[in-house]
Amino acid sequence: MSSNTADLYNEYVVLMQKAADISNAAAVLEWDQETYMPAKGAENRGRQLATLASHAHDILTSQRLGELLDELAERIDMSDTQQANVRLSRKDYEKNRKLPSSFVEAISRQTSECFNAWIEARRKNNYSIFAPSLTKMIALKQEQAKLYGYDGHPYDALLDDYEPGATVAMLDPVFAKIREQMPPLLARIKEGHQVSNDCFHKEYPKQVQWDFSEQVLRKMGYDFEAGRQDYAEHPFTTSFSNSDVRITTRVDEHNYASLLWSTIHEGGHALYEQGLQGDQYGLPLGAAASLGIHESQSRLWENCVGCGLNSWLYFFPVLQSYFPEQLKGVSVTDFFKAMNRVEPSLIRTEADEVTYHFHVMIRYEIEKGLMENKIDPKDLPTVWNSMYDKYLGITPPDDVRGILQDVHWSHGSFGYFPTYSLGSFYAAQFFAKAHEEITDLDEQMARGQFEPLLVWLRDRIHQYGRRYTSEELCEKVTGKKLDTEYFMQYISDKYAAVYG
Repeated sequence: MSSNTADLYNEYVVLMQKAADISNAAAVLEWDQETYMPAKGAENRGRQLATLASHAHDILTSQRLGELLDELAERIDMSDTQQANVRLSRKDYEKNRKLPSSFVEAISRQTSECFNAWIEARRKNNYSIFAPSLTKMIALKQEQAKLYGYDGHPYDALLDDYEPGATVAMLDPVFAKIREQMPPLLARIKEGHQVSNDCFHKEYPKQVQWDFSEQVLRKMGYDFEAGRQDYAEHPFTTSFSNSDVRITTRVDEHNYASLLWSTIHEGGHALYEQGLQGDQYGLPLGAAASLGIHESQSRLWENCVGCGLNSWLYFFPVLQSYFPEQLKGVSVTDFFKAMNRVEPSLIRTEADEVTYHFHVMIRYEIEKGLMENKIDPKDLPTVWNSMYDKYLGITPPDDVRGILQDVHWSHGSFGYFPTYSLGSFYAAQFFAKAHEEITDLDEQMARGQFEPLLVWLRDRIHQYGRRYTSEELCEKVTGKKLDTEYFMQYISDKYAAVYG
């Protein structure tokens, strides 16, 4: 690489990392907002976040960055890594330029207002408190879709923020398969004897739950010197760099499943972030491939590993030492069946692997309707409840267990929910490939040896950052494009073991 090219590339890196510094400083404030910030800090925090978002956007849309990217795109004396960073940054630059700084600042302010309204609405179990802020947020997201531009559905423009290349035309057939394939599986499960999950609904002291969850995270490979766990209203993972990746969870002393699988799920996200290349900080190859791939990592650890029998052959005796009275007389097989009980439920994050995708589909259909003005925000509780009745045969008794359960819309994260289902499908395909290449994987997990699986994921997925699209990465790892039959085979095998 010539000295001139080297200078240009270094200047590009400096600008990108400066924008990342500002964005990550904002992320620290957002983490604080959802964990420790006092209630009276909300108004000023919104202004602080809006200021930082605007400054980062100014750098990422600056004329100088555009000039650097144009010049570097013509250079042939760069490494593959440098070329990939420049190519992806140019794509981001063109997209970012479509959003004026004033709009970025406005949506950042609205996010803070909306989040705080959501917290208050949940506290008072009253959607009407949230509705005005959410209505403003939806209008801003509709404006964002217009600013980005789209060829098909307005929702396509927002989907691309989370899963590049995803469209309504691509996702509609995926959810059509769920509507086609899941009901027959549910019917077969209902023919079996319903398993008991009473062992999860005893009194589990908060601190003891917490202590065991940290032991699980350590066994998974989560580095507590590069992260921490805290409580939040809605579990989430945030990363400021691969050396500072934080997770949150929530606890219910009478439902042990609430904390345990929230922790494992967020731990999966965190392992991905900790596995990204630190020397690519602020650059595309130092960021996750997509939200679908991100969710594949959390769902793989939560479901394929965390809800698998082999892992609990190791963990269950340890758990019994933490909760000897609560688990007295409970076998590891009983515990495995209890954690995989299939039953329509109200809360997405606590749903079983079969009905979970109806929760996602409901949100997908609602978001599409909101973006094309076919659903009025004020009618959301009614729409939500009718869809739950239609697809799951249950009706939320209140707003907290219904329309107010997810934090995503308060963040403006329209287009995020479909990645949960895509992530589950990718996870099953990746896990099948891991079993092919780590021939004694089940035995290793039964011995509490999870490092080989993590090393495999780091080598096959984490190290590449955004070098490949989701579909390209899936094909590189497994030799095939995304195939939902891997997921159907996985859950069919699991639930045959649970329900016979």
